Amino acid sequence: MDLRISGQRAIVTGSTAGIGHAIAQRLAGEGAEVIITGRTQARVDKAVAAILEQAPSGRVRGLAADLGTEAGCRKLIEATPDAEILVNNVGVYGPKPFEEITARDWQEIFATNVISGALLSQHYLPRMLARGAGRVIFISSESAVQIPAEMIHYGVTKTAQSALARGLAELTRGTAVTVNSVLVGPTRSEGVDRFVTDLASSRGASVAQVESEFFTTTRPTSLLGRFITSEEVANVVAFLASGLAAAVNGAAVRAEGGLLKGVF
Repeated sequence: MDLRISGQRAIVTGSTAGIGHAIAQRLAGEGAEVIITGRTQARVDKAVAAILEQAPSGRVRGLAADLGTEAGCRKLIEATPDAEILVNNVGVYGPKPFEEITARDWQEIFATNVISGALLSQHYLPRMLARGAGRVIFISSESAVQIPAEMIHYGVTKTAQSALARGLAELTRGTAVTVNSVLVGPTRSEGVDRFVTDLASSRGASVAQVESEFFTTTRPTSLLGRFITSEEVANVVAFLASGLAAAVNGAAVRAEGGLLKGVF
């Protein structure tokens, strides 16, 4: 299926590993020119090489920048002033008891998870609107709807992220530009792999046992009953980035394995 994104320029933030990397690889495979970002040059270089290994004819380049800072966002904008597709994926998370979350914790997680996407959209969206076409996609989470008690600050940023996407979509009326968020469920990313492996080792259990227990006790409403793969999320994002998704705008698209029980 031709997704109609060949030749378009796509920026995927936080794309040296996990979901972001899978999205970048999927878009590159569809013929898009892809710009990936990460905090260190070593990880960026490794990620670019890995994508080109899978798609030798792909056009991929990377930029090392901390997008949790205004300077990092400015660096990306100056290096790549224009793009047809912007995927705001960069994010941080980590469990922490609510009473221990400091003001600095709040500031840092909002800077990376929310403000980075706001600043980048503030630059790229007007250019898309001027052309009358483009895609902005925020990688949010089911935690935006079902706030996890073990990391409330993370859930709050994901709610804000989806609200930001919906607000920006209101600016696209009458154009072929769309802005959507994707509510991703528990995904087998680099961080989750490490967490599950360490937990299994500490308990003397297998990784499969830990995963099964997680979906039995922590996320029992999941219909999928397993971790989603980064590639499965990337497939959803690739569709939303495509010319085939013109009718999807201002939506919080679920890719959470049926975890959320509400009808809407």
